[in-house]
Amino acid sequence: MELEAVECMEQADDTAKSAEAAETGSPSPDLDPPGATERRPFLLTAGLAVALIVALLIFTGIAAFTVIGAVLLGVLIMSVGVFFLRQFATPPPPPPDPGTLRRVRLTYRCPSCGTEVRMTSAATEDPEPPRHCMEDMELVSSEL
Repeated sequence: MELEAVECMEQADDTAKSAEAAETGSPSPDLDPPGATERRPFLLTAGLAVALIVALLIFTGIAAFTVIGAVLLGVLIMSVGVFFLRQFATPPPPPPDPGTLRRVRLTYRCPSCGTEVRMTSAATEDPEPPRHCMEDMELVSSEL
């Protein structure tokens, strides 16, 4: 009984959102199908490309293959440019909490080949030594 009441309330809520969206003329983000917002720029670009192709074919004497190839190449270049601009606009991930990493100055040396490594931050003040050449490295110095 309670489940039916909850379902009725959800349907009424969806109906109210639909009515509100119809009155304001703006689609409700809750009612859009999944992936609809990602398809809109593609559909807009495809529609503009088709309109440009038709206009160029009708109003110019250029061959159809040349017009279609040029428009498709332009759309490809524009899509790649928009992709890279979106990547630049994405903010970097937040830094880790200050308590998770500690400043250390430890120098390790590989006993096999002599490679040296300086560790500047670690989760604990006395971290496990790194491995190199399949062996644990030896602590050379620890500066405070």
